[in-house]
Amino acid sequence: MKEAIDTAKYTERYIGKLGELTLKGSNEHFFERQLTTNLRLALEGVETKCYTRSGRLYVFCTKDSCQGTEYALEHLLGITGWAKVRVAAKNIASIEEAVTAVAKIEAENGAKSFKIEAKREDKAFPLNSYEISTQAAGQVFDSGLLKVDVHNPDIVIRVEVRDECYIYAEKKNGGRYGTCGNRGLPVGVSGKGLLLLSGGIDSPVAGYRMMRRGMKVECAYFHSYPYTSKEAEDKVHALAKTIADYGVDVHLNVIPFTDVQMKIKSGSPKDYTTLMLRVCMMKLSNMLARRINANCIITGESLGQVASQTAENLCVTESFAEVPLYRPLIGMDKEEITDTALRIGTYETSILPYEDCCVLFSPRHPVLKATVEDAHEIYKKLEIDELIQKAFDERKIFYYSLRDKVGTSFATKPFESRAGECSGKNRD
Repeated sequence: MKEAIDTAKYTERYIGKLGELTLKGSNEHFFERQLTTNLRLALEGVETKCYTRSGRLYVFCTKDSCQGTEYALEHLLGITGWAKVRVAAKNIASIEEAVTAVAKIEAENGAKSFKIEAKREDKAFPLNSYEISTQAAGQVFDSGLLKVDVHNPDIVIRVEVRDECYIYAEKKNGGRYGTCGNRGLPVGVSGKGLLLLSGGIDSPVAGYRMMRRGMKVECAYFHSYPYTSKEAEDKVHALAKTIADYGVDVHLNVIPFTDVQMKIKSGSPKDYTTLMLRVCMMKLSNMLARRINANCIITGESLGQVASQTAENLCVTESFAEVPLYRPLIGMDKEEITDTALRIGTYETSILPYEDCCVLFSPRHPVLKATVEDAHEIYKKLEIDELIQKAFDERKIFYYSLRDKVGTSFATKPFESRAGECSGKNRD
């Protein structure tokens, strides 16, 4: 719903395109409310206003809060793109003036050619979309700032005639024009999942992909100090901070798993040690999922990528899950996963040379085709439930929020973590 905005104070404007949200029929407002709620949470303490209307997200901010606002929009899930806009009065002379001003800025930034695309939502406006485009383009062409190229321009200047006239430029980005948004659904419309976050490339991408489908994510990391270093744990904290940017905020549960792992190493067949480690992680994840009221457990497993991810071994792991087990990367190869990691900013952290507990305790020849029956028999003989409960009780919980990055001192304010026990009811 549109709200009264003090335009003298909030002088800067942004528009976001809603994409998939507009296909939700009578439920559209539910998704739009979640989208604006997420943006407001991200911008808490920042002087901004926002609302949705007719397939667009409108954001108003002060000059001092532009950097934080743009960072939040870059990471907001549920929009297909966004742009900073210039506002003009609803007449062709004002539109031509604004379009020319935009063209001048782009020419100064190196653009040589342009085209104009207009969209007239307000049908009472006397000119149609084609007429708006041609008249505004003529003004830019006559100014000599840019050449017309309707097939492959350096920039597309868009004119949207709505309650006001919005003008903005889009450059080519990945084969299309505009600032690409993070398509999908707003975080929070699709329940909650527990992400098993390691220090590798895969699991942060798995969490991101579920966030894009509207799922709120909480993380669990299994740490085996001193066999895994403090730097390995720091790496996971950094990954949690990065994916928190997309999920608005995130809780990271750091679980001490050394005793469990040593018991597995001494009490299970050597070729089963990695698989039994995955099984014990699943047993503890069941406990944590119940505590935080999660609807599912999320892993970064990809079919056939490593020995524990053969079809047979994945069946073994899943047989120990007490809630649905989601594997959003199951059919992706490493190159596809890496491409996403590069785009969301987790790759450089993931490749830091600090190995997780799975790698350090891997047997030379791991079992490739385990059976569910054998795995359950081995687990029963381990008598490890008490150690798993102890690890669960001793976990530490850290909280990271996008709000910490987009405050008024955005450029210099560091992330801060807040550790402490949280119940499942107060984490949301």
